[in-house]
Order: sequence, then structure tokens, then C-alpha cells
Amino acid sequence: MNNYFYSPATNGFYAEELRDIYESAGSWPADALAVSQEVYNEFQTEPSPDGKMRSSGPNGIPTWVDIPAPTKEQIIFEAKNKLTLLMTNATLAISPLQDAIDIGTATQDELTLLKDWKTYRVALNRLDLSTAPDITWPEIPA
Repeated sequence: MNNYFYSPATNGFYAEELRDIYESAGSWPADALAVSQEVYNEFQTEPSPDGKMRSSGPNGIPTWVDIPAPTKEQIIFEAKNKLTLLMTNATLAISPLQDAIDIGTATQDELTLLKDWKTYRVALNRLDLSTAPDITWPEIPA
């Protein structure tokens, strides 16, 4: 049976059987508290409850707390990531359509689709991400 320790400072668990390795590396936490197998199982091996994350409780033992709402900066960062993905997909869609025009073989459907994709890409480029999460994303061309 394994014995486990929990560190409130690192919010992590440490196996007793690896203590010598942690100590020789200088990474065994000074605040390590022995915890039961049940505590280890609940907070380390089982999934966290919906909307919760592990944190150190007032007694130094792990507890579930609400996941904090994302900051404005995090929301904008996610919007930038989404924009990058959508712009990449638009560019990938535009490229072969533009090639067909460049070599003079584009069909009327390809011309229309190219215009739709370019209009979409321009709309993406004009988005004000500082308003995240209240962004009205343009529709992806069909």
C-alpha cells in the first residue's frame, strides 16, 4: 500500500516511496502532510466534480473549490486563438480557389465561393476582440 503526502504550497501529491528521490533533488515540500489513501483517490485519481478544481483547504488538506471565472485577459486570449484558427481555415479554403482563378479554370461556383471566403476573412479581420466574449463571429461560408 502506498502512502501519500499532500503539499498545500504546490497543491500536489507525493508518494512516500519516491521521497528519497524528491529529497535528493531538493524538491520534497517542507509542508508535506500525510494523507489517507481515500483522500489521495478522491483528489488525485478521480475526476474532479463539474465546475470544481482542487485547492488547499484551511487545514492544509485538499478540498474542491469553484473554478474561477476567466479573466478578461484570458477571454481575449481565447478569442485571439479562435480568430487565428478561423483565419487559417479561411486561407486554406481561399488558396485553391484563387489558384483556379490564377490559371483561368475557375467555375462560376468557384468564383462565388472565393468571394464569400474573402468577404468572411475580411469580416474576421475587422473584429474587435477587446469586446470578448461579446463577439458576433461571422458565418463560415457554405
